[in-house]
Formats: sequence, structure tokens, C-alpha cells
Amino acid sequence: MFGTEAIDLARIQFAFTISFHIIFPAITIGLASYLAVLEGMWLKTGTQVYRNLYHFWSKIFAVNFAMGVVSGLVMAYQFGTHWSGFSAFAGSVTGPLLTYEVLTAFFLEAGFLGVMLFGWNRVGRGLHFFSTCMVALGTLVSMFWILSSNSWMQTPQGHEVIDGIVVPVDWFAIVFNPSFPYRLAHMALASFLSTSLFVAASAAWLLLKKRDTPEVRKMLVMAVLMLMVTAPLQAFVGDMHGLNTLKHQPAKIAAIEGHWDNSHGEPTPLILFGVPDMQREETRFALEIPALGSLLLMHDIDKQVPALKDFPAADRPNSTVVFWSFRLMVGLGLAMILLGLSGVYLARKGRLFTSRRWLRLAVAMGPAGLIAILAGWFTTEVGRQPWVIYGLMRTEDAVSAHSAVHLSISLTAFVTVYFIVFGTGINYLFKLIKKGPAGDDSHAPSGGPGKPRTPSRPLSAIEESLDGTTH
Repeated sequence: MFGTEAIDLARIQFAFTISFHIIFPAITIGLASYLAVLEGMWLKTGTQVYRNLYHFWSKIFAVNFAMGVVSGLVMAYQFGTHWSGFSAFAGSVTGPLLTYEVLTAFFLEAGFLGVMLFGWNRVGRGLHFFSTCMVALGTLVSMFWILSSNSWMQTPQGHEVIDGIVVPVDWFAIVFNPSFPYRLAHMALASFLSTSLFVAASAAWLLLKKRDTPEVRKMLVMAVLMLMVTAPLQAFVGDMHGLNTLKHQPAKIAAIEGHWDNSHGEPTPLILFGVPDMQREETRFALEIPALGSLLLMHDIDKQVPALKDFPAADRPNSTVVFWSFRLMVGLGLAMILLGLSGVYLARKGRLFTSRRWLRLAVAMGPAGLIAILAGWFTTEVGRQPWVIYGLMRTEDAVSAHSAVHLSISLTAFVTVYFIVFGTGINYLFKLIKKGPAGDDSHAPSGGPGKPRTPSRPLSAIEESLDGTTH
């Protein structure tokens, strides 16, 4: 495909599938916890608004959960088909970690998901709330094991390499590897941020369409408060994560900063913008602030940040990519903080629901959390290169022996099918959102056609089919 080598095509395909996949678990994690809060508030206060919002968002959760499961299964197969070298070398570590995820998180979610979605009015209130909480817990446990596996690839420990194969010797050290706590907190907050922006954008859109109901107002207020808390906290956790990365993956930080040379002996500047050039070994057109890089990263103005020229050329990540992906993530994070602050200010002034300028901004910021997650993911994964397991196995040794032709066909098929299947699913999600939450209890499940207690079915939540015709 356009002269691209097989290893590049394998990396592109995995990047494509994981980029599609990660947006669904991120929203699922946030929505599951949001549903638990909504049901808990309804049980505590008896306010019907919380119940109506629960029924509305549970349908969106169900569709999103299904797409996440499907995209995740497809992605998992690529470890064997495209990265057999990696599986053979490190499968003794990554295989059990993913198995633990299935045995704990997936079974927990599957066991209680049916009660959560279809058990309203069919089981007691306490059992239903417990099921919602267990589904929310399952999404967090799933994130725990997935990030443990990926973090081990970033900062491996607790193993020995015997006869060219990784052998686990300390599972506690493997699971709780040095970067894991920071990456777990960073991803959890990113999921809550993405969901709060998603909810806020949905409410703002409905208000702009003059759908001003107590349910819409409540979900907007809850989203703004969540945004106000999590966005600044994410900045703090991100700084701690950066310091951890500097300690264990200094080449990644050098690439992120676009910092090439320490020979001049001066404190490291912070390069705000520029164009890192891997061939010329410099960052062209750099706009920088003197010594600020040392202050932010080393917390000491007299210390220098490691430079890319401190590492062999073969061990340097692609600074051109991670330099800009990191800045995109940080820029969106700052915009989230400003959106939350301005939202709280308008709420205190009594103008949150009527400021059309702010509402339009909230709609525009709806996908910002997911875009920031993708930018951060690219920063993490591209910044680890040329290693698939940092310091242990190079990416070129992990790829399967497929030809560029075969991988071109596979990649084309994946792109085509994904855009058709998941494009349809995402379109359906937008239809659900446009319908908005009910202002009464009409969305509460009943049980038999036209009778009480029919299970709540996500695919019957809108009055129009996907082709626009009425049922």
C-alpha cells in the first residue's frame, strides 16, 4: 500500500482498531458510574428526574457497551495474527493479565448487566441498584487489568528472560509496575472527563433546540460539576505521570519536548511550538521559554532535561508525532478547565441554561475528551518506540511474517467494515441523544406488550428506524 512496509501496515492497523475501540470503553466507564449515581440519588431523594435520566442514559450505555465488546474482541485477535513474535515472547505475562480481566471484570459485567438493563420493576430496588453498582465496578476492574498489562509493556519488571522468553517471577511487581498507578488514575479521570463532556454537550444541544426540561437542566448541572472537579485534578495527575515517565522513559520525554541537545550546559527551555525534524536533529521554528522546561520537569532550574542526542538514533521515538499529539492533549485539557470554570460562573449568575454562546461551546467540546484520550494514547504508544516492550523487545521483532500485500488487504477490509458497522452504531447513538430524556415515566420498563413490566430495550428507544422511516 503506497510503498509502505509490512511492519508499518501492521502498526497502522493496530492503531486504527485500538483507536476505534478505546472511545467506547472510555464512555462506558464514565456512564456506568454516572448511572450508579443517578439511581443512588433517585433512591435517596425519590426525585423522578433522576429516574428518567437513568432510563435515558442506560439505553445509550447499552449500545455503547455492545460496540465496545465487539471492537475489543476484534482487536485481541491481532496479537496472534499480526504480532505473533510478541505473543511468543511475552504471552506468559500478558496472557494471564488479560485472562484475569475476563474472569473478573467481564464475568462481573455480564452477570449483572441483564438485571441492570432488563430488571427494572422485576427485581427489588436494592438488588437493581446493587446490579448497577456491580456493572460500574466491572468497568473499572476491566480498566485495571488492561492498563496493568499495557503499563508492564511501558515499565516491565517482576520477570526474567529465560531461553528468549519472558518468565514471570513476581506477579505483584508485574501488576503494580512503576507506571501503572499513574496511568490508571490518568485513564480513569480521562473517562470521567470524556463522559461529562459528552453529557454536557447532549444537554447543551437539547437546550439550544429549546428542549428545556428539568431532566436536561439536571444533567447539564451534574456534568459541569463533574468537569469542574476532574479537569484540574487530571492536570495534577498528568504532571505526576510525566515525572514518572521522565524517570523510566527519558527518551519519550525528550521527544515530547522536542529537546535535542544539552551540550550548551544551560537550563532546558520549554518549547511551546515548533517542528521537530528527525533527519536534521533539531526543532525548527521553535518558540520557547528559557529554563521553564527544567523548572516544570526537573523542578529545579539548574538541572537539564535529557536530550534526544543523549540516546542512539535507533532508540529515539518519533518526536514529530509525539510533540504535537502531546500538545493537542494538553491544549484540550486547558480548554476543559476553562469550560468548567466558565460553566460554574454562569451557573452562579443564573445564566447557565440561557447563554447560547456557552451552550454552543459545550456542544463543540463534546468530543474533546475522546480526542484528548486518542492524543494521549498516541503520545504513550509512539513515544515507547522503537520498543514494543520497553528495553526488552523491539517492535520489528514482534511483528508476524506477513507480506505488505496481505496486510494492505487486511487493513482495507478493516477500515471499510469498521466505518460501516460502527458508523451505523454511532449514528444510532446520536438518534437516541436527539430524542432526549422523557419528562415523565414513559421510558420506565413494563412487562409484556402493552402491559406493565416489559424489559427496557435500547433498540426500541426511538420512534424512527435508522433509515428515517417510522415504525
